[in-house]
Amino acid sequence: MASRRIVKELKDLQRDPPTSCSAGPVAQDMFHWQATIIGPNDSPYSGGVFLVSIHFPPDYPFKPPKVVAFRTKVFHPNINSNGNICLDILKEQWSPALTISKVLLSVCSLLTDPNPDDPLVPEIAHMCKTDKIKYEATARSWTQKYAMG
Repeated sequence: MASRRIVKELKDLQRDPPTSCSAGPVAQDMFHWQATIIGPNDSPYSGGVFLVSIHFPPDYPFKPPKVVAFRTKVFHPNINSNGNICLDILKEQWSPALTISKVLLSVCSLLTDPNPDDPLVPEIAHMCKTDKIKYEATARSWTQKYAMG
């Protein structure tokens, strides 16, 4: 079941990729993908290229993708230093109706609109809420340092 669904999602992604995202299997392992997300223009991550790894559990799509993590360092209240992402659809809000394409779009949208009220990194969330200019400048600086070649 899982591998058929994953192959279908891969074909759908290749036919109709989400804006600023691409993804596919690493080597020939259909359960381990790497995605590329281009930082949204209307965010401090603009111009950055962010690598994200995705691991599918054997019972996908009934369980969410196991590890969706940024491989590129990113300064964000909902993404920690290990690249883990705090996103409700990867946890309790997961539904088998969701796809990797929708997950990637949600991650892109998180780059544009961080959620400092449900942070993974409280210090960055605090800065995001109390000093937006400093937060955006730091996020831009990290993007230039780690996500722009």
